[in-house]
Amino acid sequence: MSQKSKNKPAYKRVLLKLSGEALRSKDRDLDIDPEVVKQIANEIRSVIEVGVELGIVIGGGNIFRGLSASARGMDRVTADHMGMLATVINSLALQDFLERVDVPTRVMSAVQLEAMAEPFIRRRAMSHLDRGRVVVFAAGTGNPYFTTDSAAALRAIEIGADAILKATKVDGIYSSDPLIDPQATRFNSLTFTEVIEKQLRVMDATAVTLCRENNLPIIVFKLLEEGNLKRVIFGEKIGSIVQGENDG
Repeated sequence: MSQKSKNKPAYKRVLLKLSGEALRSKDRDLDIDPEVVKQIANEIRSVIEVGVELGIVIGGGNIFRGLSASARGMDRVTADHMGMLATVINSLALQDFLERVDVPTRVMSAVQLEAMAEPFIRRRAMSHLDRGRVVVFAAGTGNPYFTTDSAAALRAIEIGADAILKATKVDGIYSSDPLIDPQATRFNSLTFTEVIEKQLRVMDATAVTLCRENNLPIIVFKLLEEGNLKRVIFGEKIGSIVQGENDG
């Protein structure tokens, strides 16, 4: 890597995908742990300070999972609507902590919640990003049967992001869950086709297909390791990347 590339972000505008579980405490029984959210906010501030434009999509699984509730007998549409509201709660929590560290932030919701969030309007979101504000996209796509993975891919394409950065608890993509299977194999680089064919749980199939059709790379990395987000932004080879067949 050249000295120039070390001093200049590799990506100007990115979409950060966080799971709701990322906000949960490890040692305390808290669905949203203030210490964890504070750490995430500081990681985000470090890349905003170097001029990166950042959109964020957060899941709601730490509070409510629509698909799991549906499997237990709840109406799927109702359950998914409840899941969307869980993402709004997480988005507001992250906004609060980002603004505490002087990062201007806007929450934009795919469903109408005027007292708490702006409605998602693509051109307004682009304007916020152009002005250096973090935009947190809440409530998924606003439609049932679509995950926040799909929402992340859709919003990334809509705002013209250079990449999706998927933050996880592990340091990349594995053949199986490395926290359970000690024999799991780590991949440094994969194509979209390989992810689909190997049925790797990077993002759901709809999200991966959207990224493949729009040539939008997905980088999977471990978030809660100080400086990792900035390292990814500056092009360091950490984590795993999913990209087109001709991009490797």
